[in-house]
Amino acid sequence: MVEIKHIDQGTKGFFGAFDGEIEAGRMSYTLAGNSNLIIDHTEVSDKYRGQNIGKRILMEIVEFARENKIKIIPLCPFAKAIFEKVESIRDVLV
Repeated sequence: MVEIKHIDQGTKGFFGAFDGEIEAGRMSYTLAGNSNLIIDHTEVSDKYRGQNIGKRILMEIVEFARENKIKIIPLCPFAKAIFEKVESIRDVLV
């Protein structure tokens, strides 16, 4: 079972999808000030493609943003595409 974990590295970090010890995917971010989070990159291991790993990670980031009153700037093309498709998560966009 794949579990999403937040790896906080100060002003940068990522949300990773882990299958035990194996990293299935990650979405990295950079904090911009105290209230904005820039999603800059998404990657999913070939072995885990087609399992909605990227979307699951993004939904976890959306929940994190809501809980912490942070707005998201999706520079990553994948994250941007999901925001365009899923209207219910656009409340966290800048």
